[in-house]
Amino acid sequence: MTATSESGYTARHLSVLEGLEAVRKRPGMYIGSTDSRGLMHCLWEIIDNSVDEALGGHASKIRVVLHADSSVTVEDDGRGIPVDAEPKTGLSGVEVVFTKLHAGGEFGGGSYTASGGLHGVGASVVNALSARLDVEVDRGGKTHLMTFHRGEPGVFDDPRTGPTPDAPFTPFVDHSELAVVGKVARGRTGTRVRYWADRQVFPKSAVFSYDELVTRARQTTFLVPGLEITVRDERGLPGTPGETGPHEEVFQHTGGAVDFVEFLAPDTPVTATWRLQGTGHFSETVPVLDSRGHMTPQEVQRECEVDVALRWGVGYETEVRSFVNIIATPKGGSHLSGFEQGLLKMVRKQVEANARRLKVSAKDSAERIEKDDVLAGLTAVVTVRLAEPQFEGQTKEVLGTAPVRAIVARVVEKELGALLTSSKRDDKAQAALLLDKVVAEMRARVTARKQKEISRRKNALETSSLPAKLADCRSDDVRRSELFIVEGDSALGTAKLARSSDFQALLPIRGKILNVQKASISDMLRNAECAAIIQVIGAGSGRSFDLEAARYGKIVLMTDADVDGAHIRTLLLTLFYRYMRPLVEAGRVFAAVPPLHRVEVVGSGKRKNEYLYTYSEAELTATLKRLDRAGRRYKDDIQRYKGLGEMDADQLAETTMDPRHRTLRRVTVEHAEAAERVFELLMGSDVAPRKEFIVAGASGLDRSKIDA
Repeated sequence: MTATSESGYTARHLSVLEGLEAVRKRPGMYIGSTDSRGLMHCLWEIIDNSVDEALGGHASKIRVVLHADSSVTVEDDGRGIPVDAEPKTGLSGVEVVFTKLHAGGEFGGGSYTASGGLHGVGASVVNALSARLDVEVDRGGKTHLMTFHRGEPGVFDDPRTGPTPDAPFTPFVDHSELAVVGKVARGRTGTRVRYWADRQVFPKSAVFSYDELVTRARQTTFLVPGLEITVRDERGLPGTPGETGPHEEVFQHTGGAVDFVEFLAPDTPVTATWRLQGTGHFSETVPVLDSRGHMTPQEVQRECEVDVALRWGVGYETEVRSFVNIIATPKGGSHLSGFEQGLLKMVRKQVEANARRLKVSAKDSAERIEKDDVLAGLTAVVTVRLAEPQFEGQTKEVLGTAPVRAIVARVVEKELGALLTSSKRDDKAQAALLLDKVVAEMRARVTARKQKEISRRKNALETSSLPAKLADCRSDDVRRSELFIVEGDSALGTAKLARSSDFQALLPIRGKILNVQKASISDMLRNAECAAIIQVIGAGSGRSFDLEAARYGKIVLMTDADVDGAHIRTLLLTLFYRYMRPLVEAGRVFAAVPPLHRVEVVGSGKRKNEYLYTYSEAELTATLKRLDRAGRRYKDDIQRYKGLGEMDADQLAETTMDPRHRTLRRVTVEHAEAAERVFELLMGSDVAPRKEFIVAGASGLDRSKIDA
């Protein structure tokens, strides 16, 4: 039986919906915000319910569709929400899940031992914040349907064009009806939820992010091996992959956390990807609903499963992702603290055990391994699974269950210790490389701190601590000052005459600096040229780099316009990218563009001869043609510059150093990444790709252009 009540809720639903009214009044308490983040959080709640079925081994496929009418569908092939009546309320299982806060299989520990929909409020909160929500359940050979309007069950009178939240709605009064709308094969089960976010709660600017959805789907398939998630976008929004038509992607992985680490890892590995697994038990007191309907405290035993995959690479950046029951915890919590605690304790123990080989003094407090030394270059995925974890807020960004910390620390300490002390040849070799890297990071940190202390901008009386070969500038204004890193002493002499000593500093380097792509951090710091560059810039290196402490506003790489110059520039660029990346990201690293040719144009009458500079063979050809067409004469002995040293001071100032006339090429992160890839190919340790590159390009070589 239905009634046409459009204003407010019917008396029958007051008890059911009074909680949902609280959700509508203060949605931020449940979903964090009402912008796009909150909209995505609602979607995660529905998806997580399907993932819980997959975690329990009941579902293998999930499909998410972003429809053109701003609605979204989440479909799974799990067991289907129970359709029979729930004894206490007399309502169907579907209605209980979507209208009762703290109801569902996750709340109370009955259906799931470890779930993602952890508070049992997700589905009902999404329902309360939806202008319309349709749920279809395939179960017992039938398809059951129930629809809701802002949390209240009833019936929409939809037009022929299809379901819409704007259709007339009639709420149920006497009793709710879970309609049977079709038949399915008896063995087929599953749930389909389609909902339209309520624009009274969410502004029109709040939209579903396809990129976030794809990232989350990929992440989930890594954490639930074998699960297939399909994401389809039918909105046709500009700037999305589905801009020109429906776009669909399918994700499925079988290797679990190990595959996830391999996907996330940005650098060349130092160790293999190790997997650390274990379990622990703890007891906690929780309120439990007794037979009389009263909440009574009861002590329960919990099991916590720990699954960690990790590997170290040659870089110094850290990528650690943490999860509880496959729900991401971007702000960490007790499991991440336990992981870091166990990691640091075991690595410190092994460094002390190998102190003689590593040449580390146990008595020197400066040589104590810190957390950042261990985390440098680490890529890890930390996952724990436990029933009813405690979170700080419904958004589930921080795990608060305290005993988990000790359990994770114990598992990491035990399993990592077994790997680091293993007698297997491969494990021993990787353990030695790891300890060498950690100690090198520690020494680099100590060295960088010392350098930072002595390398701040000095006044005229304090410049003695900087390299003697530095020709510093007079200005103290960092925004205005420029450091030119010059190739060779011959170019330095000319550059000294060409520069404006007020704000332009010069640092010469001898030929090609160390190949930092293959060298260790300690070797890099011992190299005179690399150390001089880091010291002169004065902001440290690696993880301790402080952009605010940089002594110059622009760093200009000024090398010859030949193959060797390009090679030196690439070496320098790799040094900046690997150890002083914030400078590159801030757009403060530039490459000077010296000319290749000088054309002397003969002046007519009393006009003086004019000099034109070109920067490529093509530009030279075009310039000469232009002069011929204009009837201008030029001298045939066109000067070809092979190096900066061939220019006089006036020419160098005019073409390369004077801000009024010069051309600088800004180096961006994209350029640096491309250079590093090429550098790894041509100068890295792996010979096979280099051979393939040389063989592939041999046919395009013009022997006449070889400068022999």
